[in-house]
Formats: sequence, structure tokens, C-alpha cells
Amino acid sequence: MNWTSLSFDWNQARAFLVTAETGSFSAAAKGLGLTQPTVGRQVAALEAALDITLFERIGRKLMLTPAGAELLDHMRTMGEAATRASLIATGRAEAVSGTVTVSVTDIMALHVMPQIAEDLRKRAPQIRLDIVVSNDLSDLQRREADIAIRHVAPSQLDLIARKVREVDGQLYASRTYLDRFGPVLTVADCADIDIIGFGNDDELLAFLGQWGLPVTADNIRINSAHGGLGWQLARQGMGMCVMTADIAAMFPEMVHILPKLEPVRVPYWLTAHRELQNAKRIRLVYDYMADALSARDLPRSLASTAR
Repeated sequence: MNWTSLSFDWNQARAFLVTAETGSFSAAAKGLGLTQPTVGRQVAALEAALDITLFERIGRKLMLTPAGAELLDHMRTMGEAATRASLIATGRAEAVSGTVTVSVTDIMALHVMPQIAEDLRKRAPQIRLDIVVSNDLSDLQRREADIAIRHVAPSQLDLIARKVREVDGQLYASRTYLDRFGPVLTVADCADIDIIGFGNDDELLAFLGQWGLPVTADNIRINSAHGGLGWQLARQGMGMCVMTADIAAMFPEMVHILPKLEPVRVPYWLTAHRELQNAKRIRLVYDYMADALSARDLPRSLASTAR
């Protein structure tokens, strides 16, 4: 079929594209911010307009038909073109108002972004700040965020990044926990220590192994993908965890364990799509965040400064 000779309703086309990429109407609805019946109706309308079947239902999953697979390649090209057009249009916007989406980790969201958000509201009250909290790398190319704070440099050529700070990653536990567990003066003292894990156990153990800590998966008594929860549990005396020195400095009840160990250097990369740097509102937020994060002391969270 000659797809280029056909006209598409972009809402229907986008519903088909996201459904094909996620494998279900429910997942597509979540990604598009629509209801599942709406996505189903849009795909059905596209099938009716083209007079072809795009999906077959196998169990609970949707599988593309041969015609659907052929159409998907063309839809992806359309979607990429639409994304590029959106980036260019956004990049040329002159207004210093509107929404700027910033992606940060949960630790940054809890302990740094509140003060940044308050300062930005005073400086540019016409800007709406949309904070995406994720420990995964946001896809800036597909506009999941305008700006992201990452701990790794981006590899994509159309992204720009600035390393705004570099801090020490170290081991911490609360005074309450150490009073109960006992002094930790050497790595051997960590053999029976309780560890609060963030995410993957194997990655954490490999990380701790660089310091020569004699620990195993049995030491990881609590684990959560939410770094903010893990840090709060450590503050409550549940065990030792890894944290950057700039965040830990906000909490005097936390003790740096084994300070003679060589710290791990953790960079902060402020990243944005190259096209978006021409948008005044995004440039304003990017430049302010670069200045704030480059300062010797991070902006303190409203919660921690109020204690």
C-alpha cells in the first residue's frame, strides 16, 4: 500500500503508534494521558479509515498484523518529524512564560528542588515548573523533559550538557544506629552491618566492593528503588547507606563512616536538548539551575531548613 498518498488524523495515528510501541491500549492510554476506551476508539477509527486490521489480540496482548507493522515504520517517521518540529518551534519561542519540565532524581526532588522552585517562583512567577521525579534517564529527545539533572554525561549529539558540580559519594549512618551497632573504625567492622539499598543489589555490592567492604546480599536488610525513602530509613537508624556529601551535610544526625576511604566522585550534569536552548523560558531556568547547583552549598530543602 502507498501510505504516502493517504491522509491521517494525527490523534488516531499517535494512538496507533503508542499502542504499537507499548503493546496494549491501557499502557498507551497511560502514556498519552487518555482513557483506555478513547485510545481504543481512535485506533478503531484509523482501521476503519484505512479499511485494514492493524492489531490482532493474542491473549491479553495486542500483536501487529503485517499491514500494521508496515504502517508502523511510516508512523515512526511521522512521529520523529513531529517531535523535531515541536523542538524547533519551542526553541524559537520568545516568551519568558509557560511550562518548563525538569527531570530530577527523588533525592534531588526532596532535598534540593523545593528551594530552587521557590527561588524561581520569585524570579519568574510567570513560569510554571513541572518537576518529573525519576531515577531513570529522561528521554530529552522525545520531550519527556526540557531539562534534566543527571549523574552521567549524555551521549546523544543533539543534547548539550554542563557539569555543574562534582561531589564525594560516601558511607553514612545515623548516630542512633552507631550507638546501637557500635563503632565502625575499619572495613572489617562492616561485616555484620545493616545496609539500606537503593535499587539493584548486585550493583550496590559491586560498588561497596570497591572499598573492600566484606558484605554480601545478607547485609542488605532493606532495599527500595526510591532513594529518598532509603535515606529516610537510614536517618531513622535502620542501617548504613551511600549518599553524596552535599546532601548528607544537610543532616547533622548522619555520620560519615570510614572517612579515610577514597570517596567516589559523583558528577552533576545539567542537560537539555540543543534546540531548546533558544527558548527564553528554558534558558532562564537552565541558567538559574546551573548557578544554583554550581554554588559551594546546594540550595537547602525547605523541609530540612525548617527543622
